[in-house]
Amino acid sequence: MGARKALSARALNRALLGRQLLLRRADLPVVTAVERLLGLNAQDPNLPYLALWNRLEGFTINELTAAIENRELVRSTLMRATQHLLSVPDFRLVRPQLAPLLRRVQRTAFGRRVAGADPGALVTEARALLADGRTLTRPELGRLLAPRWPDADPAALGWSVQYLEPVVHPAPSGTWNVRGATPFARADWTGVHRDPTLQDACLLVRRYLAAFGPASVADARTWSGLGGLREVFDRLRPELRVFADASGRELFDLPDAPRPDDDVPVPVRLLPEFDATLLAHADRTRMMTADIRRRVCNGAAVAATVLVDGTVTATWTARSTPDTVTLTVRPFRPLSSTDRSAIQEEAAHLLTFTNPGTHHDVQLMPPQ
Repeated sequence: MGARKALSARALNRALLGRQLLLRRADLPVVTAVERLLGLNAQDPNLPYLALWNRLEGFTINELTAAIENRELVRSTLMRATQHLLSVPDFRLVRPQLAPLLRRVQRTAFGRRVAGADPGALVTEARALLADGRTLTRPELGRLLAPRWPDADPAALGWSVQYLEPVVHPAPSGTWNVRGATPFARADWTGVHRDPTLQDACLLVRRYLAAFGPASVADARTWSGLGGLREVFDRLRPELRVFADASGRELFDLPDAPRPDDDVPVPVRLLPEFDATLLAHADRTRMMTADIRRRVCNGAAVAATVLVDGTVTATWTARSTPDTVTLTVRPFRPLSSTDRSAIQEEAAHLLTFTNPGTHHDVQLMPPQ
């Protein structure tokens, strides 16, 4: 076997940004884009909207809201046991693969608080309570389950259901600016299966590589939270291209996947919190240095970030008063006048999207 072609961090950066629709805004329908991206983080309802605004030409809030209301996209507990927005076919693909992970999360986080509640019996009872299209919020479901298991914590019973049983959180939950208690509904209508298969695991890895490759086994594990992926990659190896990163680590990719030149220009982008480009790899040096990662990824939090030349260069926050919305950018290094102007312009466009008709102010702070 000959030496594997080595890919620089910059080459990996351009490949990732191209597949994540961040080299240029795409002219795609919302559902097609969400499938291309293999889902969007939805821990806050506005995050998918901000993610798509960065990626789609002429994107409007109503487009995504309509897709959620029409049940073309579903919100549920998925990758890394966090809320994501996926198309219905992708939910059918992904949720069974994640079932073992989600069961482990339930045992770790809530096992002691629901001691005495058999998981199978808990699921059966919850499904009965959610029968016939009934929707209950997580606290409501927990209170209704409590009489069956009086020694258990009702809140933990409600939380456990979303890890043990495929449930979705129907609209208006997950739509723009709609927050509050999370509603649960059965996901039977999606056609989701209960048992993971190796065939679907292989398809999921291919889809991951299409959205985030080239990538290692550890990268795919970090994105999904799944174990046992080495077997899947080995099974797929004959049909994949194998590269190496600068440290010699083995990377896999689809044979015909786009890998843009290192010098492809990248526009400034203001990514939302928890954007997948920052979370989809164990080795995140294609997006940011180790020092910046420590400042962006703080515990369970992942800050909203500014990309300059494709890499994380600053964080941003927005704050509203009755008459003004202010977006504040905090750079990690000195910025050229060209970069400052590009950031200010993109930030102003973002505020026009999020707060139309409101006075806007963009503040660039000194480097941290």
